[in-house]
Amino acid sequence: MKLQRKNRLRAVAFGAIAVSGALVLTACGSDNNSGSDTSSGGATKAAGNIKCDGKGQLLASGSTAQKNAMDLWVKNFMAACKDIQINYKPTGSGAGIQEFLQGKTAFAGSDSALKPEEVAKSKSVLKGGQGIDLPMVGGPIAIGYHLSGVDNLVLDADTLAKIFDGKIEKWDDPAIAKLNKDAKLPATKIQAFHRSDESGTTENFTKYLKATADKSWPYTPAKAWAPKSGQSADGSAGVSSQVKQTEGAISYFELSYATANSIKTVKLNTGAAAPVEATSDNASKAIAEAKIVGTGQDLALQLNYNTKAEGAYPITLVTYEVVGDKGNKADTLAATKSFLTYIASEDGQSVLKGMGYAPLPAEIAKKVRENIANLS
Repeated sequence: MKLQRKNRLRAVAFGAIAVSGALVLTACGSDNNSGSDTSSGGATKAAGNIKCDGKGQLLASGSTAQKNAMDLWVKNFMAACKDIQINYKPTGSGAGIQEFLQGKTAFAGSDSALKPEEVAKSKSVLKGGQGIDLPMVGGPIAIGYHLSGVDNLVLDADTLAKIFDGKIEKWDDPAIAKLNKDAKLPATKIQAFHRSDESGTTENFTKYLKATADKSWPYTPAKAWAPKSGQSADGSAGVSSQVKQTEGAISYFELSYATANSIKTVKLNTGAAAPVEATSDNASKAIAEAKIVGTGQDLALQLNYNTKAEGAYPITLVTYEVVGDKGNKADTLAATKSFLTYIASEDGQSVLKGMGYAPLPAEIAKKVRENIANLS
């Protein structure tokens, strides 16, 4: 009896971690399970509509941002498809793309679309085909901060750019004070943290800075951090941990890290009537303005970082599953299509709603499903 009870407790704890961590695009677990659908009933319900094709082991790697969503998807899928084992490693977008281009994985998760040179390289791995981007899940990149006595902080793009480029060094700087007239800002030194690893989160954050504060952000958006200023830590787990324990710290990471660690987040002055908070609903409003810029079966999106729509949070992230349009390995193709079909389905997308992720707009999701069906 004791052993059975212990096993039950372990199972419950595992389920809570897998779900609650998926509060937003993230790589680490969370301890908030509100709105999640990871009970055995939820998993069974989702699994009931999954079509199981293929068998064996499916290897994939990449984005840490989608790790918790992937955990839940894999759990639901494998509950239905006993003959398929899925092993997704959250190695980061850059590493995931590299492994895919080396032919080591069936697909990769990436928080930014393939670059032209990566598409060209994929053609040598995918005979007769090439790598394509299939958007699968979105969410907000929060700006988390640690500043005692300041519970409501508003910043704009120009101020953020100067903070992360080392041009604004104190929290009571006039530029910050102008945006926070009711706050008692201390003269504490700003400790700006950035990712030390190549990260799609970094690339999306710097795309926002470049698009909205070009004069104050002279760097080309990239997975690798360009400025020489600031301090670094590995992964979203690393930078959020530094913010949590360092007075005066600020960094960027998926919202779930802020939620799980009780880290305060910045509201953005976008030019709308009111500053916008980082929430999944507000991220969805921004993602809804995205345009498909990919060609053929590629569905790469162009986000509108300059949106001034009411309630639209512009620092958003879209994670793609990168797969071959043709030339995929015959022994994993059926299982790959089966799994991707599930996560792009209404069932797969609906489990994201209570977890801080932003499900795909219906029109984009429909095109993703159509393209998955045509993979060969």
